[in-house]
Amino acid sequence: MKAAVCREYKKPLTIEEVILCDPNENEIEVTLKASAICHSDISSMDGIWKDKMPAIYGHEASGIITKLGSKVKHLNLGEKVLVTLIRSCKVCSACTDSDPTSCNFTWDDEYTPLSNHKGEKFVRGIKVGAFAEKVIVQESQCVKLPDDIPFDIASLLACGVITGFGAVSNTAGLSKGQTAMVFGCGGVGLNALQGAKMRKAAKIIAVDISEKKLDIAKTFGATDCLHGGEKNLLKEVMKLTKGEGVDYVFITVGVGQLFKDALKYLKKGGSAILVGMPPSKDSLIPYDVLDIAGNNISIKGSKMGQSMIERDVPMLIELWRSGNFKLEELISGRYSLENINEAINETRRGDAKRNVVIFE
Repeated sequence: MKAAVCREYKKPLTIEEVILCDPNENEIEVTLKASAICHSDISSMDGIWKDKMPAIYGHEASGIITKLGSKVKHLNLGEKVLVTLIRSCKVCSACTDSDPTSCNFTWDDEYTPLSNHKGEKFVRGIKVGAFAEKVIVQESQCVKLPDDIPFDIASLLACGVITGFGAVSNTAGLSKGQTAMVFGCGGVGLNALQGAKMRKAAKIIAVDISEKKLDIAKTFGATDCLHGGEKNLLKEVMKLTKGEGVDYVFITVGVGQLFKDALKYLKKGGSAILVGMPPSKDSLIPYDVLDIAGNNISIKGSKMGQSMIERDVPMLIELWRSGNFKLEELISGRYSLENINEAINETRRGDAKRNVVIFE
């Protein structure tokens, strides 16, 4: 079996023959058909979160179930499924409160069931390891897919789409007529824009340093686009909001300074939604408590858009099916596993919305 293995930080991936174990009792084996490349995979490879190596990354995938553990209850051999990094025990308080992204269970499976012929094990990058022909994951990480959605389009729903859309719909609960500002117009940010549009925000301000991405943002719901390098960005935002500021700021990229600056764009009673993941070295952000308390400001984290895949994925597929939600338009390119380095380099440069690895 072939898998793309990252051996050291900032080293290119290599395609290696690996050995795959059988699934445990609560696990399933999925033979992959598509795996999208998220910038989080690249950040992990670059060591910004101090992950262990060697590792197999990739966490936005779709495929066919080819093996089942003895205690798998809700999925069957041959079914078409989406594979995500979200795991849930189904019994803790977070899971029973419809927030599986806050599941309290500790999963003790740092290493994938993959190893080389010398017995060397690989770290399960971002809980999936989907830059490989097959993965073994927990049953809770998968949701059944309908026949009419192609594998490549479906793979996008595993992270970028539900994270951006969910940050708006689940974490923020943005209401009709409110205003939103989205920092970053990549895969997550574009879906935050779509979420704000779906919830009928009165003003949706997209911010990025790429003019190309700002042009794309207009087609995903942005009512106004501002360049992130603009010295008078705050002034422009206030002009667009009649001096009030916005109800919500969504930071969808891992730039530490943006998390620090986000509060100044908010109106009184507004909320900053922290979606992106900055490097570990930039993750401690100073905030003025007097400003926060005095202006009723909220700061909320949003892991994977606080999504429930059993609820949110079918809903998003129905929106896509009816022509009210863009998915295929998110795909920049399709690559074979052998050409994954090219796809990763393009993503690293910021030239892609989502590149997808297609498994023949």
